[in-house]
Amino acid sequence: MKRYAFYVLILLFLVTNSANAQIAGKIIDLTYPFNNETIYWPTESGFQLKTGFKGTTEKGYHYEANSFCAAEHGGTHLDAPAHFYANKATVDQVALEKLIGEAVVIDISKVAAKTPDYLVKKEDFINWESANGKIKPGMIVLLNTGYGNYWPDRSKYMGTDLRGQEGVKALHFPGLDPAAAKWLIEQRNIKAVGIDTPSIDFGQSQTFQTHIVLAQSEVPIFENVANLHLLPPKGFSIVALPMKIGGGSGAPLRIIALTDYSINK
Repeated sequence: MKRYAFYVLILLFLVTNSANAQIAGKIIDLTYPFNNETIYWPTESGFQLKTGFKGTTEKGYHYEANSFCAAEHGGTHLDAPAHFYANKATVDQVALEKLIGEAVVIDISKVAAKTPDYLVKKEDFINWESANGKIKPGMIVLLNTGYGNYWPDRSKYMGTDLRGQEGVKALHFPGLDPAAAKWLIEQRNIKAVGIDTPSIDFGQSQTFQTHIVLAQSEVPIFENVANLHLLPPKGFSIVALPMKIGGGSGAPLRIIALTDYSINK
């Protein structure tokens, strides 16, 4: 709780002192813009932005106002536990402590480049730990499959450009093995997991067991995470704040990485 409070203080400091504050390290944006290129599930419509007014008003000042329409699950977004498990937390009920904290990146991009339907396994985490040390309890684990390199090319990123149910059947991209997800929960006590693909389950999944395993344990999921290749394996923190949709099963997510959270005035 003390560490979480410290992150909150950093955010408040940035808001109130941004003009004079200096942040040691970097802030890395891990979020794709929401626009007409944003990738959504084959059964969903894309992001729609409708201009209400843009220009000079009759009173002489410039004014812009728009409306937008979007599915919960598309672009960089959060899957709340309620997405795949009854009576679990909806977006507005997910504890903020689970969305902010220290993180690690597991890079499996080389094997994923050769095997589009690759499932990240327990052994991948063990191998990472042999070089970087044990994943500590309460960590946010991010999976770099290398598929971020394909955004926003739907055909390469999703394995298909087909829409509707035909598109769902043709999906091909890596995901997290459900047994590995269970291991991360039970043996490493992670608090959130993210991936640079459209789903934490691999593209050809029919039963979405990884979603179910994570949702049952109230572990939030970040999908379509951008720029994971810019992050070191460890030694950074994540702030992942979704749109607070009451009763939502998911929501657009603004997620950033802080490579060093020390600040000076």
